[in-house]
Amino acid sequence: MNGFVLWVFAIGPALLAEALLARYEVLAYGAGWRAPVTVLPEGVPYARGAAAERPPDAYLVYLDGIGKRRVRDSRDGGQLVKALIAGAPELRVLSQVQPYSPLADPLADRPVWTWLRRRIGLLLFLHNVMQIFVAADHRYRPLYNRAVGSQIATQLRLAGYQPDSGIPVVLLSYSGGAQVATGAVDELHTQLRSPLVLANLGGFLNGANDLTHAEHLHQLTSAYDRVERVGTWIFPQRWRLFRGSGWNRARRAGKITVHRLDPATHVGPRSYISPTAQLPDGRNHLDRTADTVIALIRAHHSATVATDDP
Repeated sequence: MNGFVLWVFAIGPALLAEALLARYEVLAYGAGWRAPVTVLPEGVPYARGAAAERPPDAYLVYLDGIGKRRVRDSRDGGQLVKALIAGAPELRVLSQVQPYSPLADPLADRPVWTWLRRRIGLLLFLHNVMQIFVAADHRYRPLYNRAVGSQIATQLRLAGYQPDSGIPVVLLSYSGGAQVATGAVDELHTQLRSPLVLANLGGFLNGANDLTHAEHLHQLTSAYDRVERVGTWIFPQRWRLFRGSGWNRARRAGKITVHRLDPATHVGPRSYISPTAQLPDGRNHLDRTADTVIALIRAHHSATVATDDP
C-alpha cells in the first residue's frame, strides 16, 4: 500500500511532467521558441577517428539507446565507439548527437531536473522512453524527424562533411535510437544529399518512417533480444499486413538485411556490447558487434568504389 501511495503522489506527477516535457521540446522547436544547441562543451571534438586532412571512407553517427543523457556518455561508457574507431581508422565517428532531445539539449545538464533524477534515477530512462513514443506518434513525428535530422546534419557539417560529396553517412543506432535514425533519413537527404546506410542494433522502432532515401538498412538482431521483439509486436507498421508502411515497402524493395547476433541479449551481461560475454571463436560480444558493423561499412564502400570505376 505504501508503495502504491508513493507511486501515485510522487512518481505519478513526475511521470506526467516528463510526458509534458517530451512534447514541449518538439513543440518549442517547431514554434521557434528555442534554438537547438549546436556548440559542444569545451574539449569535446565534433568527430573522432579519421583525420580531417583527407576525406574518410564514411562518416558514422552513433545514436545510442535510452541511457543517453550527456554529450560524452553512452550506455557502455563509449566502448563500442572506441572499438569502431580502433578497428576502422578510415571512419570519422560522431557520438555526441542527442537522439531524445529535439533541441539537442543534454538531459543531464538541465538544472530543474537534476535534483529529482538524482534521487529517482528511473525517471531518466522514462523520459527518453517517452521521447521515443513522441517520435513515433503520427502527430509529432514529422516535426521530431526534422528536428533531429537537422541536428545530425549540423553536427556532420561541423565535423567536416561537405554536402554532395558522395561520402556515405552511416547511422548506427542502438535500441530506441533506431526510431530516430529512420526518422532522420529524409532531412539528411534534403540537407546533405548524402548516401545513407542504416545499421540498427536491437532496433526498437515503429516502422512508419519512409526509407526511400536510404540505400540500405542492416538489422542486427538476436533471437534472445526481447526488447527488439516487442517492437515488432506493438507497432502495426512492422506487421506484414500493413504493406504500405515505410518498413514493409523497404523490405519488399530488398533494402533490409537481417544479421543474427545470437545469443546476445538487449541489455545485461550478455548484451550486444558486452565486453565479457564470450563466443566460441574467442571474441566477446562487443568485438563481434564492432567487427560486424565495420565489415558492413567496408562492404558497402567496396561496392560503391567498384560501381564508380569505369
